[in-house]
Amino acid sequence: MIIVTTFEVPGRSISTNLGLVRGSAVRSRHIGRDILAMMKQIVGGEVEEYTKLMAEVREQSLDRMVAEAQARGADAIVGMRFASTEVARGAAEFLVYGTAVKLDPE
Repeated sequence: MIIVTTFEVPGRSISTNLGLVRGSAVRSRHIGRDILAMMKQIVGGEVEEYTKLMAEVREQSLDRMVAEAQARGADAIVGMRFASTEVARGAAEFLVYGTAVKLDPE
């Protein structure tokens, strides 16, 4: 699956627009990770616990978007974007979206 943030795939022509596809996941923080993160905030530096959590939820969201695009018969997703928002105290939704397309044969 080709995924690009641009609205065209370099060197390829889009034959059919299959519409919006998206994937999302909601994750909450873990009390154990929060304790480690608070300690890290005191001394400074990267909060690896949250970096890992965000990487996991980003990949899960991408996988869900790709699955939806494949179910529609897409060859690519163009205009891909990420967004996140807090949905509750300590819980955030991570959303990825784009437009599923069919490409002309090479």
